[in-house]
Amino acid sequence: MAGHRIFTTSVGSVYPHYVAKAGKKGRTKAEVDEVIRWLTGYEQAQLEARIADGTDFETFFAGAPALNPARHAVKGVICGIRVEEMEPGLMQEIRYLDKLVDELARGKAMEKVLRAA
Repeated sequence: MAGHRIFTTSVGSVYPHYVAKAGKKGRTKAEVDEVIRWLTGYEQAQLEARIADGTDFETFFAGAPALNPARHAVKGVICGIRVEEMEPGLMQEIRYLDKLVDELARGKAMEKVLRAA
């Protein structure tokens, strides 16, 4: 079964776009990294290695140390689709990441982006 093209796209090729999107609204690379670490459970060194070594999204999420259970609280529309209504799987995980970066870039407080209690 063929997957979506994004599944085989390297995280490192998309990452600069996440940073640039957030940066246009005054957010930092460190904040983007924090969002990614919150979602996936990667440590900073692990995240940097995955970005640098060309790891694709499928491998990136399959190897995530601890997907955050609070990620299911991420709701809203990204790319015209409600993330909470997507079929569970890799595409939903990628869209969670997209939505979190989008919220960060829109100026939402980090505590709210990270679904802090």
